[in-house]
Amino acid sequence: MATQKLYAGAKLREMRTRLTLTQKEFAAKLGVSLPYLNQMENNNRPISTTVVLALAQEFGMDVTELSTGDSERLVSDMREALADPVFADAIPPLADLRLTASNAPALARAFIELHRVYRQTHERLASLDEALGREDARVQASPWEEVRDFFHYCDNYIDAVDRAAENFARQADETGGIRQAAIASLSRQGIQVTFADTETLRSYDAAGKSLRISSRAASSTQAFQILLQVALIQQDKLLEATLDFAKFHSEEARAIAKIGLANYFAGASLMPYGTFLAAAQDCRHDLEILSNRFGASIEQVAHRLSTLQRPGAKGIPFFFVRVDQAGTITKRHSATRLQFARFGGACPLWNVHRAFETPGHFLQQLAETPDGVRYISLARDVSKSGGSFGSPVRRYAIALGCEVRHAEALVYADNLDLNNASSYEPIGISCRICERQNCHQRSVPPLERRLSIDTHTRKTLPYTVT
Repeated sequence: MATQKLYAGAKLREMRTRLTLTQKEFAAKLGVSLPYLNQMENNNRPISTTVVLALAQEFGMDVTELSTGDSERLVSDMREALADPVFADAIPPLADLRLTASNAPALARAFIELHRVYRQTHERLASLDEALGREDARVQASPWEEVRDFFHYCDNYIDAVDRAAENFARQADETGGIRQAAIASLSRQGIQVTFADTETLRSYDAAGKSLRISSRAASSTQAFQILLQVALIQQDKLLEATLDFAKFHSEEARAIAKIGLANYFAGASLMPYGTFLAAAQDCRHDLEILSNRFGASIEQVAHRLSTLQRPGAKGIPFFFVRVDQAGTITKRHSATRLQFARFGGACPLWNVHRAFETPGHFLQQLAETPDGVRYISLARDVSKSGGSFGSPVRRYAIALGCEVRHAEALVYADNLDLNNASSYEPIGISCRICERQNCHQRSVPPLERRLSIDTHTRKTLPYTVT
């Protein structure tokens, strides 16, 4: 089988810029001619094996960065945006989208952002009667989407915060556990931690220097909330510096992102990178073993596995998603080629939706996307009790998965027939950009395909995709 050529000009330029080297200086260090480097940076030539080795040996770079990153996500996001009916007569071919993502990623992001703002403007105008005369009738970017995209394009890995959490956890090993270390750390600053019978998970009184945690919450949730407050108080400068770098467009987005970074610190403290990665590899990513060892919930463990993307020490590239009972995606991240719909729900054929039917059990699934990539997916329901009789229970389902080539590293793949093509269920991203022609669960026609309608014949769908 022919080796796939590696075109990563944008990444190569980014590396050179980071090193503050001219093309001439960079070419000399890589042992290639200036014209050859120029051609590679402009994707006129693939990156040679000699250059890949030079990047690793001369600069100590994690060369997997050349073949991973934003390209697949950008293509997926552009395809979904272009599935909007407004582009019905001007949809560029997939090859053009791939060229844009690899050669001009900044332009691709600008297009995605422009489409997002267009959608919000369109939705605002659709309810103009209600909005007229109000002070907030101006178009604003969604802070939630802005923050979601920030983490999405950082590979859900924030190096400085992750390493700060790992250092904190290392000190905790000397004081008898992460929970007690967090309480002791706050106590040294004069902050008293108390537990009370209340629905509010966490309440911090800065003036009174007291932190109140709900005694109704699970132990893992309590520890997580205490660590989150540690991050907000003791890591404030680091969080603010990271927020400055992100350059959010609104104070609301910045505030949401700060909570997200504090959450990241809490999870990374409970499950410090090096220790957690080694444990995950040792138990072959058994979520229950990891949950018991690190005192974290199944959801926390699954989410943490999807963040193990530290350069030079990467774990398996996982995708992670959480959906509610209506199928709406409430959390999403993918370090794999599988991308999620930016708007709406996930593919109905995905096992994450069936997890609600089998509470307390893991569901395994072998799946194949329209691009021919095969995955193993693990799904389970997650219920979050209010802690008292009559309190509402929040119900979600989570899914964690990776490409099937990593199956040997997962205990959940042991009883699956990986070599049988019929074992793989056909899934997609969302119906409107899915290319499958005979899906029995399709909700809307694909916008990139023509339809053939026979009024005298009815099959699974009332039309045929051509």
